[in-house]
Amino acid sequence: MPFRKDIGIDLGTANILAYVKGKGVILQEPSVVAIDTNTNEIRAIGSEARAMLGRTPGNIQAIRPLRDGVISDFKITERMLKYFIEKVCGKRRLFRPRVVVGIPSGATEVEKRAVEQAVLAAGGASPVIVEEPVAAAIGAGIDITAPTGNMVIDIGGGTTDIAVLSLGGIVESVSIKIAGDKFDEAIVRYMRKNHNLLIGERTAEDLKINIGAVHPSVEEKEIEIRGRDLLSGLPKSILVRSEEIRVSLQESIDTVINGVHAVLEKTPPELAADISDIGIYLTGGGALIPGLDILIEERIGVPVKIVENAEMAVAIGTGKILDNVDMLIGSRKRYE
Repeated sequence: MPFRKDIGIDLGTANILAYVKGKGVILQEPSVVAIDTNTNEIRAIGSEARAMLGRTPGNIQAIRPLRDGVISDFKITERMLKYFIEKVCGKRRLFRPRVVVGIPSGATEVEKRAVEQAVLAAGGASPVIVEEPVAAAIGAGIDITAPTGNMVIDIGGGTTDIAVLSLGGIVESVSIKIAGDKFDEAIVRYMRKNHNLLIGERTAEDLKINIGAVHPSVEEKEIEIRGRDLLSGLPKSILVRSEEIRVSLQESIDTVINGVHAVLEKTPPELAADISDIGIYLTGGGALIPGLDILIEERIGVPVKIVENAEMAVAIGTGKILDNVDMLIGSRKRYE
């Protein structure tokens, strides 16, 4: 009998990850598409397109069709998904792959429908939409079907999803449109304001990854970066320290922690007690910013754990859901 590749997709604002049943996460590429605006042809997708960000000629536009965790350009998202599905499953296949997709918990019905339609148009079948905190919890190995309260903070590229899970569903949640992209923007603003230096998104992301920190206890590092001096208009190099990144991210991180506090305030006391005993699970690429777990623990007063393979937790969770879609209470299967 011919083999059908079922896949789980973390449809992230910054990166797309794909999980293939029996193989694990086999694809992780930026959610970027480079288009020739003269011919409307796609010139590159993924890593190759990301390398063009901020470096393209006038007729080549490197765009990110997903913003704040949702589809902002349906046609480009469809073509990007088709490219990645073909890359994972091959162009020649007898069956359309069944797809499980992780999206932010705050997505509207219209946004969910857009994702389903994009998957179908890209060559997938039977799309199952799952909230990212649920997928992240399953990917982290948490038994979400138990009558126990578990809190997950999933910090992606476009959104931070904070949710309390119990008995297979979300009890309380909030989706904040402040995450990796907004962190990068905050760094860009800080450099402009404090150093009169204009830097791009890629440089800001490199700063966040290489010397980023949000707690004073983290080891101080420094790195040299180049940008454009806003006063002279000429290239300029400066040394940037971890402390400056901490200051630049403070407002954004405060918003995330306030979101955690708000969700806990609305959580039933029995589940809140469970969370106090078990701790909070931190997932997503943003979980890897040094000191974030320490800061949340200090401010909330609850232990915080960074899960293993935090950046891949949602993708791994969608893969596990492929094996048992019925584990999700309220999950919506369409076009079966």
